[in-house]
Amino acid sequence: METPKEIFLKDYKMPDYYFDTVDLKFYLEEEKTIVSSKISVYPRIEGSSPPLVLDGQDLRLVSVKLNGKALKEEDYHLDVRHLTIPSPPSGKYDLEIVTEIHPQKNTSLEGLYKSSGNFCTQCEAEGFRKITFYQDRPDIMAKYTVRIEADKSLYPVLLSNGNLAEQGDLEDGRHYAIWEDPFKKPCYLFALVAGQLQSRDDAFITRSGRNVSLRIWTPAEDVPKTAHAMYSLKAAMKWDEDVFGLEYDLDLFNVVAVPDFNMGAMENKSLNIFNSKLVLASPETATDADYAAILGVIGHEYFHNWTGNRVTCRDWFQLSLKEGLTVFRDQEFSSDMGSRTVKRIADVSNLRNYQFPQDAGPMAHPVRPHSYIKMDNFYTVTVYEKGAEVVRMYKTLLGSQGFRKGMDLYFKRHDGQAVTCEDFFSAMRDANDADFANFLSWYSQAGTPVVKINTSYNSEAHTFSLKISQEIPPTPGQSVKEPTFIPVAVGLLDSKGKDILLSSLYHNGTLQSVSNSNQPVYTTVLRVTKKEEEFVFTDIFERPVPSLLRGYSAPVRLESDLTESDLFFLLANDSDEFNRWEAGQILARKLMLNLVDDFQHNKPLVLNPNFVNGFKSILCDLSLDKEFVAKAITLPGEGEIMDMMKIADPDAVHAVRTFIRNQLASELRLEFFNTVVNNRSTETYVFNHPNLARRALKNIALAYLGCLGEQEFTELALHEYKSATNMTEQFAALAAIAQKPGKTRDDVLADFYGKWKHDFLVVNKWFALQSTSDIPGNVENVRKLLNHPAFDLRNPNKVYSLIGGFCGSPVNFHAKDGSGYEFLGELVLQLDKLNPQVASRMVSAFSRWKRYDESRQNLAKAQLEKIVSSNGLSENVFEIASKSLAV
Repeated sequence: METPKEIFLKDYKMPDYYFDTVDLKFYLEEEKTIVSSKISVYPRIEGSSPPLVLDGQDLRLVSVKLNGKALKEEDYHLDVRHLTIPSPPSGKYDLEIVTEIHPQKNTSLEGLYKSSGNFCTQCEAEGFRKITFYQDRPDIMAKYTVRIEADKSLYPVLLSNGNLAEQGDLEDGRHYAIWEDPFKKPCYLFALVAGQLQSRDDAFITRSGRNVSLRIWTPAEDVPKTAHAMYSLKAAMKWDEDVFGLEYDLDLFNVVAVPDFNMGAMENKSLNIFNSKLVLASPETATDADYAAILGVIGHEYFHNWTGNRVTCRDWFQLSLKEGLTVFRDQEFSSDMGSRTVKRIADVSNLRNYQFPQDAGPMAHPVRPHSYIKMDNFYTVTVYEKGAEVVRMYKTLLGSQGFRKGMDLYFKRHDGQAVTCEDFFSAMRDANDADFANFLSWYSQAGTPVVKINTSYNSEAHTFSLKISQEIPPTPGQSVKEPTFIPVAVGLLDSKGKDILLSSLYHNGTLQSVSNSNQPVYTTVLRVTKKEEEFVFTDIFERPVPSLLRGYSAPVRLESDLTESDLFFLLANDSDEFNRWEAGQILARKLMLNLVDDFQHNKPLVLNPNFVNGFKSILCDLSLDKEFVAKAITLPGEGEIMDMMKIADPDAVHAVRTFIRNQLASELRLEFFNTVVNNRSTETYVFNHPNLARRALKNIALAYLGCLGEQEFTELALHEYKSATNMTEQFAALAAIAQKPGKTRDDVLADFYGKWKHDFLVVNKWFALQSTSDIPGNVENVRKLLNHPAFDLRNPNKVYSLIGGFCGSPVNFHAKDGSGYEFLGELVLQLDKLNPQVASRMVSAFSRWKRYDESRQNLAKAQLEKIVSSNGLSENVFEIASKSLAV
C-alpha cells in the first residue's frame, strides 16, 4: 500500500481562494442522494487565478459548471481525492457542482449517512468532502443556504443550520425545506438531519429579550427521556450569560439524538447532533454518571456556539483553541452546578489515567500537534483535557476577573474569524498587561513536566523556603525541552492545621508582597518559569506543613519531600479539599507501589494500620461531603500505578489492589455495612448534589463489601438490586454481585438483560460490565458476547462498551498468554473495514506495549506488525499502529 502522507503545521499556507456563499440542494432517495452545490468563489489576491483544488472522497461527479457554463472533461482533473480546475476565471465567479453519494452504504459515519432509518451528517474534521467537492478546511468560512427534498412519509422532519426560511409540499408525496444560516461558518459545522423524529419543545429568553425556540429531536418513544437534556441546555444558556456575558444569537436551537455516532456530540451551528447516550435519560435507565455526562456535554456543545463557531480554528492543528477552551468552560459549568471539589477530582483523575500515559507513550504530542496523517486521530485527551488545563492556568494566573477581561477581548478582536492559539494567548496577555514569559511552550512541547519541591525552615530567620525544579521528559521527536511557565498554588498550615496568613516572600533575591489588596491571603500562586528557582516565605514562626499545587494548579507530576506524617496531617486538616484528597492518593500510591515490590519478591502482603485508620476516619467523618468521601475512599486505578513503574506488571498491580480492597472491606465491614444502610432512600429519584452524593457513598461501600464474596454481603447486594427504584442503585448492586464468578452472578446478569433488552443504552452498560470484568480468562466470555443478538460491530457505542471495555481490564487485556492482544488484533482489522475512526481508537490500546515485560512486548508487537502489514489498511489505523511500532 502507498504510505500515507504526513501533514505539518509548518507547511500551513493561506488558501488561494475564499468562498462567499454556498447554496446546497439535497435530493434524498432510498438508493442514492444527489447533491447540487453553487459556490461563490473569489481569489485571496485580486486578479490572480491559480488552479482551484477541491477535496472529495467517495463521490461520483455528475457535472461541473463555471458561471453557468458546463465544463468538459479536459477542463478539469479528477482523482480519488481531488477535483482540480487548472484555469479558473480571474476575479469572482460561480462554481456549480453536482455529485452522487450513497449514504446507505456509508458505515464510516462521516459525511452524510443513514442511522436507524434517518439521514444524518458528521463533518468534523474532514467529512464534508464525502458530501461534495469543496475546500474542506476550517479557514474557508461562508454563508450557507440549504434546500432539502425527500419523501414526506419517510422523512417528515428536514433540518439544517440556521433559520427555517421556507417549507412546502411537492408532487409524488415529497416535500422540501429551505434553511438559511446568517453566520459565516466553515464546512465542518454544516449539518443535515432528515427522518422520523419528534421533539420536546421549550423556550429561553435571553437577557437582551430574544425569544429562542429550543427543540430536542428523537424517535417518538424517546421524547420522555429528554427532560434532563432540556434542563441542561437552559442551565447552560443562562450560565454562559451570567459568567461570560455570552448570549445565543439565533431564534432557534435544535438538538438531535442519533444512536450511531462516532463521537460524543457535534456543535454544528444551531443544529447540534448528539450520540443518544448523551441526551436520553430517565431515572430507571440512566445512572447519576449518565445524568452528569449529559449536563456537561450539552453544556460543552452549547458553549461551542461562541468558542468554536463564532470564533473558529484557522487550521486543525489549532483544535485545542476551541476544544481545550470549551472543555474548560464545561468543567466550570458542571462545577457550578454541583460540587466544585468533586468535579476537580474527577477531571484530574481522568487526566492522570488517560492523558499522562499518552504523554509518556509513542502518541505523545503537544496540545497543538506539529503534524498528523489523519486528523481524526488527534481528537485526543491531550488536545481536550490537557488543553483545558492550559486554559485553567490562565485563570489561575489572572483570576476570574482577569480571565473574563481576556475572553471579552478575544471575542471583540476575533468574532467571525478563524484564528490560532497565539491569538487567544495575546488576548489574555494584552487585556491584563500580563507577563506570560514562556507560557506558549505549553502549546509546542509534549510530555508531562516533573516538578520537584524541596522545603527547609529557618527557625532563626522565621523563613520557609521552597526550592522548585522542573524537567520535561523526552518524547518522540522532542528529545530536548525548554522550561515552561508553571503556576504553583501554595498554602502553609500551622501545627494546629490552620492556614498561615501569607505576607511576603523573596524570589530571585527580591522581596515581594504576596497581596496587593487588603484581603488576607492564605494561598499564593508561585510563578515558576526556570529550570530551578527558590521562593522564601517570611514571617513564618513555626515549621509549617506546605499544601502544594493547590487545586491542581498545573498539569504536572509533583515530587516533594513531604513525609508520610505530613501527608496524613494534610489528609486530616488541609482547607484545600482537592489537596486533602490528593494527600490520600499519594499515600495510597506509595503503599501500592511498596506492596507491588513485596509481591514481586514473594514477600507476604501486610496493610499498614495507619492507612486503614486514615481510611476509616474519612469514611466515618459526617462533616464531609458524601461525594467527596466516595472519591477519597476510591483507590488509585491499576493503570495509574502501572504508569509509575519502570516495567508495568499488570498481574502484580491487580493482585495488590485486590488485596488492599479485600483487607479494607474485611477490617471495615461494619462501617461499610452501616454506610449502605444509612444511605438508603425511599424517595423519588432526584438528580441533585445531596442525592447523588448519598448514592455515590452507598454504592462504593456496597462494592467494597461485594468484593469479599461472603454470602451475607451477596444477599445484601441482591436486596439492593431487587429493591432499587433507579438505575444508579440497581446497576451498582449488579456490579457488586458481578465481581465474583458463579451462579448468582450468572443469574443476576441474565435477569438484568431480561429486564432491559428493549433499551439499547442499558444493554451497552450490561456489555461494559462484563467486558471490563477482572474475572480470570474473561476474553472467552467477551468473544461469546460478540455473537450476542444485541451486539453490532457497526455501532460505535457497542464497540466502545464491549471491545473498548475489555481493553480497560489490564489483567485480562495484558494476559500473559497474549489472548487479549490476539482478540483486539482480530477486531481492529474487522472494524477498519467498517469504520476506521472507531478502529483507530481501539488500536491505541496497543500504543504502550513497550512498557511491559519482554514476553508481553513480543506478543503485542506481533499483533501490531500484523495490523500494519494488512492490505487496504486505513490511514487512521496505520498512523496509530505505525507510530506505536516506531518508538
